[in-house]
Amino acid sequence: MNFVDDESSETPPKGESKLESFLFNCELSSKVPFYTFQGDEEEDVEHFLELRTVCLGEGAKEESNVVEVTAMNHLGKTTSVPIANLHVKCLPMVSLGEFELKAPVTIRLKAGTGPVFVSGLHLIASEVEYSDQSGEEDEEEEEELPAVKPAKKKKNH
Repeated sequence: MNFVDDESSETPPKGESKLESFLFNCELSSKVPFYTFQGDEEEDVEHFLELRTVCLGEGAKEESNVVEVTAMNHLGKTTSVPIANLHVKCLPMVSLGEFELKAPVTIRLKAGTGPVFVSGLHLIASEVEYSDQSGEEDEEEEEELPAVKPAKKKKNH
């Protein structure tokens, strides 16, 4: 799948997708131990969660805080994977780079009491639709051009 940034001034070639990105964050704790990212149920739109950082919040205890994600693998089966094991004294934050998962995704505080903050981007990929207006504009531009007049022939005396 090809993605095109919103800021691009050119119209992307047919068959490409438009990509929009929004900030994402959630807080996990013993009171709220999981968060499920769904996205909308629109046609021709795909939602992705790009996780960037997982970090302990203020007031975290001296304990291991294990964060895991549950998402679909390439075979279409749901699988759970630990992505961070945080501790106040030795590893209070983990940078995940651009860890991208297709919705739905569940982020769970598997061990510890938190608070743990997970941040990243909510990506929305949609098919770019084209109308026939571009062809009509070309025709209009052609109509506005002045007509070409034939050159005058010189008379030989």
